[in-house]
Amino acid sequence: MSITTKPFGQTEDGAPVTKITLTNRSGNHISVMNWGASLLEVVVPDRDGQLANVNLVFDSIERYLAPHPGFGSTIGRFCNRIGQAKFTIDGVEYPVTANHGKHCLHGGSVNFSHHNWTTEIIPDDATRGEDMVRYTLVSPDGEEGFPGELTATTLYRWNDANELTIEYTATTTKPTHVNLTNHSYWNLGGVDSGSAVNHEAIIHGEEVLAIDDDLIPTGELVHVENTPFDFRRQTSFAARIQSLQATKGYDHCYVVDGPAGTLRPAAHVVDPVSGRGLAIETTLPAMQLYTANHLKKDERSGGYGPQDAFCLETQYYPDAPNHPNFPTTLLRPGAHFHEKTVHRFTA
Repeated sequence: MSITTKPFGQTEDGAPVTKITLTNRSGNHISVMNWGASLLEVVVPDRDGQLANVNLVFDSIERYLAPHPGFGSTIGRFCNRIGQAKFTIDGVEYPVTANHGKHCLHGGSVNFSHHNWTTEIIPDDATRGEDMVRYTLVSPDGEEGFPGELTATTLYRWNDANELTIEYTATTTKPTHVNLTNHSYWNLGGVDSGSAVNHEAIIHGEEVLAIDDDLIPTGELVHVENTPFDFRRQTSFAARIQSLQATKGYDHCYVVDGPAGTLRPAAHVVDPVSGRGLAIETTLPAMQLYTANHLKKDERSGGYGPQDAFCLETQYYPDAPNHPNFPTTLLRPGAHFHEKTVHRFTA
């Protein structure tokens, strides 16, 4: 296995951004960067051995510095939505940034995707069989309204089996809410192959979160049987997506089957044309399926449009701070947030 680094530009204040590429013994590789602790290319073979990148990326740092759809970024301090942009901890109400109408989306206006993380490269020591890159960010007390100084890490791991593992950790100096995810946009046919709507998926989730018109959870869990959300058997995104006019496609959170905290299957998606597959396992309790409904084929979206990719964002439930019946996202001083998601690429 090999690790290479090269400059990828600099931030607006002149700090360097470095692109790091991890290549396994088959020549398949991923690349990452410290801006947003972001995943860039994921280059893997199809059934004929042809390599292609399957993760939407920009070709320059300038687009990542500007507002963008979150291509490959680490999203925090709280991914997805917080209704009314506020929550209460120990009787104290904390207003956070309302950057999505009256709600908070993905941690606020300047979330973790728009910070420069520190970098640690961890080469294979001949026992793990994988190379790793760890990014660390210290989010100050009060950033975007969230209490506590939060120290977060994102660890990327890549091995010879074409397995990409992403691990998150966090600690805090005050009680706060934490929900971290990776926001990669996948197209298993290759990023320039057109729509991903005919990809076929199995999702290991018998329930989805009911949502209101602003996509804020109501607190109710809905069984997927006889709904457009039933992917318990392999089904294309296209099969029932037209029935979701209100959300312009899938943008819904699944409860992953099995006990949270254990690594278990969450989804398996295949592209029938290329033969590439992506299987996801996670310790997290939920996963957001998003079919890139709001990509507008403009500069901000890299020229990509609706359904040109899909996201499978493993996470805690959106708006969990405001629903006591949801698995808690509350992190207290002395406690340790640690979650893992594995992506297995096949052909």
